[in-house]
Amino acid sequence: MTDAVTAATTAATTAATKPDTAEAGLLLRVLSALLREDVAGLRTSSTSVQLPDGRWLRLAVGDGDALLLPVADDGFQCADAARLPLLRRESDRAELTTLAEVVTALRALADPADRGGFDDFAEECRQTLDTVRLHTEARDDVTEALTARYGAIPADWTGPAGGLAHDTLAAHLDHPVYPTARGRYGLGRDQLRAYAPEFHPRFALRWIAVPQDAVTLPGGPSSLPGCWPTPAILGLPELHRSHLALPVHPLSIGAPLREALRESGLTDRTVLADRPYLEAVPTLSMRTVALAADRALHLKVPLATASLGLRNRRTIKPGTLVDGAAGQRLLECVIAREERFADTVLHADEATYAHAGHELLAVLCRRYPAGLDSSAVVPMAALLSEAPDGRLVIDHLADRFYGGDTVALLDACLTLLFDWQTTLFGYGIALESHQQNISLVLDAEGGQTRLRLLLKDNDGPRIHTARLRETLGADAPDPSDFADPRIFTDDDRQLTDLFTTITVHLCAGAYAFGLARHVRAPLDALLKLVRDRLAEAVERLGTAPGEPGAVLRAHVLDAPSLPVKAMVTAGTLLSKERSGAADINKHYTDGPNYLLRTGDAR
Repeated sequence: MTDAVTAATTAATTAATKPDTAEAGLLLRVLSALLREDVAGLRTSSTSVQLPDGRWLRLAVGDGDALLLPVADDGFQCADAARLPLLRRESDRAELTTLAEVVTALRALADPADRGGFDDFAEECRQTLDTVRLHTEARDDVTEALTARYGAIPADWTGPAGGLAHDTLAAHLDHPVYPTARGRYGLGRDQLRAYAPEFHPRFALRWIAVPQDAVTLPGGPSSLPGCWPTPAILGLPELHRSHLALPVHPLSIGAPLREALRESGLTDRTVLADRPYLEAVPTLSMRTVALAADRALHLKVPLATASLGLRNRRTIKPGTLVDGAAGQRLLECVIAREERFADTVLHADEATYAHAGHELLAVLCRRYPAGLDSSAVVPMAALLSEAPDGRLVIDHLADRFYGGDTVALLDACLTLLFDWQTTLFGYGIALESHQQNISLVLDAEGGQTRLRLLLKDNDGPRIHTARLRETLGADAPDPSDFADPRIFTDDDRQLTDLFTTITVHLCAGAYAFGLARHVRAPLDALLKLVRDRLAEAVERLGTAPGEPGAVLRAHVLDAPSLPVKAMVTAGTLLSKERSGAADINKHYTDGPNYLLRTGDAR
């Protein structure tokens, strides 16, 4: 055997036996999520056993056998998290260390009616793993390109354009809850490179001419942005007077669009323009794109894929456009009464939209407020992401705006965030304003740092009908102003569940645990900060029995446990009929209340 052959054989053997760090990392997140959601009884049907290397959970699986999961204390949304990326079969001590092996083992324990969902999840994991590997391969090129375009310091990436660069960094960071969030179902590597925010690409939108009588467009054609193409501009002059152009994401061209036209009865009445028009850059949500010529103008365009669960399709149901505009009007009404938020809470304008009655034939025109060009506009989802120099984005922002004090930045953010969200709760409103839907707007005015919040996507709130009428009186919207009947409720629990899982877990707790993991401050000190700022905001609502503050204190601050999203269960593993989820994004299990760890809970 030649030296070259020997070297090649040794390299191949090493590659085959070397742990796959990408799969191990994803498997660890998947196991922790499945444990949190109690899939196959991992959490509630297992017993804790102490082995020489640490604690394990033992789940009996029949015939005297069991599966063992190594765990460690966690506390964020579950008491435990997976400690090692594996399940061990007790009978033969075989270790299941791949995603396929683990999902297959748990599938065998599922009801036969649910096993198709486990097959779907296995494919979701496979596609996500390939995406994670692609991110690793492309990371250096992406960060070099961002640095060349925007500069070396993320805190200096300003305005809506800089916000898109922060979106790119955020897209490389794992979701705090959903383990396979980096995957987009059914999209391959070439499609991701060409259209996903992780790669900061540019591409031209496609357009379809739709009969004007088939389009719902509040405000009429004059309400559309000035750059909107006419059919004539798209090379279809014969349709200039009769049709309106709607944008189509290039990934939705082909079978998805043909099926949408067939279902809408528009196949013979529409024309897909051959001429692409308007260059765009994807935002963190991918289906929403910013126009390259005007980064403050975003178009939310249906996308034929799914993320955060197979049933979480990235299309646009026409009703959500109605709800988003109605939600915007409601928030504007509140701010008119709560003047302290007029200069601290900004909102993107989402009143302009159009649709042709189908979730693939729709568009939302989102306009960011003017005057942000010199401000850092950073989605909260990017705060813990890695900057090109390897530091955290939040550290760069702290250096520029808070004298290098990262905790001071978090404190300022929590103070404003909780004041705003609890004030809304006092009106009977809870927003689904997660990390992707809130941006921090930072600038220095007169030598003083100014922090504001910028919100978008107001289409999925929960509104307490009676409390809203009590607080707004004649200004309260009628439930008929919204398309989704699930929005209005007389159950406080629906509001506190949403407030907890979004505002507390994703926009506060995730940063306490994340910054502690990055050794920026002790966990207990960070959790005390979260509790203190929330308690201060709750006190302003009044905590006498029946008052909104008392509700938040009972259900959040002092509750023995907190609701936790069961996103894998509702999004992929189980059908709505099997899970009972009225809304897959608001389906819950429960977890520990980490706000009680601070020692001063009442």
